[in-house]
Amino acid sequence: MGVMIVNDRYVSLLENYEIEVLRTWKGRGAVLCETNQGTLILKEYMGHKDKCVFQDAVLHMIQEKGFFHIETIIRNKEGELLTSDADGTCYVLKTYFEDRECNVKDKGECALAMETLAKLHKAAVIDDHLPPLGKSYTVEEEFDKHNRELRRVRKFLKEKSQKTDFELYLMQCYDYFFQLALKTAEEFKGYGSNPESGRGAVICHGDYQHHNLIFTGNVMNIINFEKCTEDRPVRDIYLFMRKLLEKSDWSSPVGLELLNAYERENELEKEDYIQLYYRLAYPEKFWKIANFYYNSGKAWIPGKNLEKLVKVHRQEQEKNEFLRIFREKYGILTG
Repeated sequence: MGVMIVNDRYVSLLENYEIEVLRTWKGRGAVLCETNQGTLILKEYMGHKDKCVFQDAVLHMIQEKGFFHIETIIRNKEGELLTSDADGTCYVLKTYFEDRECNVKDKGECALAMETLAKLHKAAVIDDHLPPLGKSYTVEEEFDKHNRELRRVRKFLKEKSQKTDFELYLMQCYDYFFQLALKTAEEFKGYGSNPESGRGAVICHGDYQHHNLIFTGNVMNIINFEKCTEDRPVRDIYLFMRKLLEKSDWSSPVGLELLNAYERENELEKEDYIQLYYRLAYPEKFWKIANFYYNSGKAWIPGKNLEKLVKVHRQEQEKNEFLRIFREKYGILTG
C-alpha cells in the first residue's frame, strides 16, 4: 500500500508524538503512517492556529453527542494540536480512514451521505463551551462579494482587444448570467433578515463533498473539518446538492431525493428552504469559472475552462425547470 519513504523532516515531526511508527508513505498532499494506534495522516496546516483549536473543540463536541464517524486530531507530546518544523511550517496529525470516497454515481451512497449530514448537524448544535470563531459570510454578503468580482471581470473583458475563444464565449453569455446574479441577490434581500437569523444555526462542515466522505461498509465517515463554521445547515446541504445536480443535468428526482434523505433524519425550517432556493438559483458555477479566469494567468487558458462554461450555459434550461419544481414543492414566492 504505497512505497516506503525515508524523509528526515517527516520522521523528526512524527517523533513529537506518543506513537510508534511502523512505516510511512506518501499520500495526496500528505504523509500516511502506519502506527501502533492505527493509520494516521500528517498534513501541512494552512489555517490559523485559533481555527485549529475551534476545529478540535467541534470534533470533541460532536463525538460527545454520540456521532463517532469523524476524524480526530492527535495532540503531540506537549499537548499541542500543531507541530512546527525547522522552517516554522505547521503540521497536524489526524486519524485516517483507509477506504474509498463516496461514489457520486451511486444514488444509494449519495442518499446515505445526506442522511449522515443530517445526523452530523443534529450533533453539531452550537455548544456554549466552544471557543469563539470569527463570523462567516452571510449568504447576502457572499452574493454581494461575488457580484463585485463579476463586475471586475466584465470591465477587464470589455477593455481587452484581442480575445480568445473562451473570452468571446464568456462575453457572449456574460450579460445573462450577470443580470441573473444581480436579480437573485436583490430578491434574496427582499426576504429581510429572517433567513439569516441565528435561530437554527449549527456548526457546518464547510466543505461537505464526496472527497471528504469515506465509505466503510455501510457507514459514511467524514474528514477534513478545516472549514467548519457556524451557519444554517443549508450551507452544507447546498454544496453537496449543487455538485450532484450539475453532474445529473439538474435532475429534479435526484435533487428532491437528496433533500428527502436529509429530511428523514433532520427537519428543516421554512427559512432553510428559502435560503437553499436562492443559493441554488445564484449562478455560482458561472462566477467560479469567470473568477478563476480573472485571477489566473491569462496568457494560456485551459481548454477545460471553455468546456465547463459551455456546460453551464447548456444546463440553464434544466436548472430553471428544477428551480420551478422546487418553488412549487416548498411554496417559495419570488419577485
